[in-house]
Amino acid sequence: MTRPPKPGLNINTATDHFLGLAGAHIVATDALLLMKDNLADVIDAKAMMCVHGDAGVGKTLSVNATLRELAPDTVCRVQFRARPTPRDIRHTLFDALAIGGAPPRKPIEFDRVLKDVLSERFRVLVCDEAQWMSRECFEYWRHLWDDRRTDIAIVFVGGGDCYQVLRREPMLSSRVYVWQEFRRMTPEQVLRVIPAFHPVWENTAPATIAFADAHAGHGAFRAWAKITSHTVRALARLEREQVDEEVMGWVFSKLSGLSG
Repeated sequence: MTRPPKPGLNINTATDHFLGLAGAHIVATDALLLMKDNLADVIDAKAMMCVHGDAGVGKTLSVNATLRELAPDTVCRVQFRARPTPRDIRHTLFDALAIGGAPPRKPIEFDRVLKDVLSERFRVLVCDEAQWMSRECFEYWRHLWDDRRTDIAIVFVGGGDCYQVLRREPMLSSRVYVWQEFRRMTPEQVLRVIPAFHPVWENTAPATIAFADAHAGHGAFRAWAKITSHTVRALARLEREQVDEEVMGWVFSKLSGLSG
């Protein structure tokens, strides 16, 4: 089978932060540093990993940033927004791997083609939004990984359901080499991390940052990306140089949808 040249598989840095937040930095949190160690072990062992936690706490960003550093040319990333089937996984992988031509019609033939490609060189398959997958889908990933010909590591990134489904099935959970849970930042962590997250917070009073976290941030990076984006706009529109209560009031009105 003739295939087009492999596209660049490097992870796009512009999509690291929610909303493509300009000026945002990737902060070396404890979770990110642990991710680096864990992914290095998973890549070395060509194993499977489950990264799980609440929405918006930095799971995908940490995986992307770490793989860009450790193995940028090996990454093949797939994502599902609804309840997929093994058929959906086959077709998504077919496209992500840029195999070309018409997808095989029969599952056995389809699997043979995928395994042939996945045996050519080492790849890290990243399955984002893995909480959407059923037991049957996880079994299909296991089927690909178990094949002696394939040369892959698999990273599942998902919410609580991802963890629960994998833990519920011994045949699946026994194959997961590393589990890493992401949690919301504590108030103390917020005060250390957020000033380094974006320049707008560098000289902001800790009390203002704590107030913003208590009312809208709640220790989640995605929420802080929204707060920061609105704050940058608020400073421009209110012609302010420093974040203060009036600026935060403008921001909270945008986030809550309530006035006054």
